[in-house]
Amino acid sequence: MKYQEFGLILFVENYEACLNFYENKFGLTKRSEKDDLTTYTISTGYLMIEKGGAGSTGEKPRDQNPTVLRFDSALLERTVHELKSRGIRFQEECLNFEWGKIAVCLDPDGNRIEIGEVYSRRSG
Repeated sequence: MKYQEFGLILFVENYEACLNFYENKFGLTKRSEKDDLTTYTISTGYLMIEKGGAGSTGEKPRDQNPTVLRFDSALLERTVHELKSRGIRFQEECLNFEWGKIAVCLDPDGNRIEIGEVYSRRSG
């Protein structure tokens, strides 16, 4: 079976704030827009932001949101610096692991986002 692309639908409560975050602060390119959903292109598919979720003032616990949005970058520090200059606040700017490192921020609904830099890709 061959799939054309991967997509992720993220239901949010604070719709306008999330659109501002993903488009103006996070830098995603808008693909399409309707009254209650907006789709952004990402390099391997799309992220759709849609009304109907539940927001949180802090990070949602895993029992409320077992998903993490992960965007990999070739240069983590440079990406974090650019996103900070756009007003994104990070919970963690650099967590190191044997496979790479991540930075952690939240969107306006409390969804966890990780920016990752993978040291090397293993085939298999």
